[in-house]
This record gives sequence, C-alpha cells and structure tokens, in this order.
Amino acid sequence: MEDTQLKGKVKELIVRRLKLDIDPATIEDAVPLFGEGLGLDSIDALELVLGLEQEFGIKVADEEVGVKAFSSVNALTDFIREKSAA
Repeated sequence: MEDTQLKGKVKELIVRRLKLDIDPATIEDAVPLFGEGLGLDSIDALELVLGLEQEFGIKVADEEVGVKAFSSVNALTDFIREKSAA
C-alpha cells in the first residue's frame, strides 16, 4: 500500500473509531494527535489501538501505546509499516 493511501486509511480510522466530527482529509500528517493537536486522550488511545489491531491485523503491545508511535499520523503510518513487516 502506498504511503498516501495508508495515511488516508489511518485518518479515516481515527475519525470513524473516535466518532470525530471532522473531515479525515483535514487532519495534517504531522499534527500531534494528543494534547494541542487533535486533543485525543487516553480513552481515545485505547480505542485507536483496537481499531489498528482490527483494521491492519497488527498487535500493539502496552508499552508501545502513547509513546512516539502514536504522536502523529506520520508516526502511526511508520508504526503500522514496521509491525506489518515483522
């Protein structure tokens, strides 16, 4: 899957799983997902982990959640590629 295609899927997953009332295309690739960026919290992180595991068939270990892998769409895309290759 091409990079822009994967980023699009990740953005759609974020909006769908977290029931955000925004257009996935408006999420910038490098914007922080937590805090000042999209403003996600720890509950959102858990929902996102479930979505990633179901959508992409990857397993996310507890220690991987919340660290740099979940900092932005770019970071999530890299994380998915890494896990899919393993």
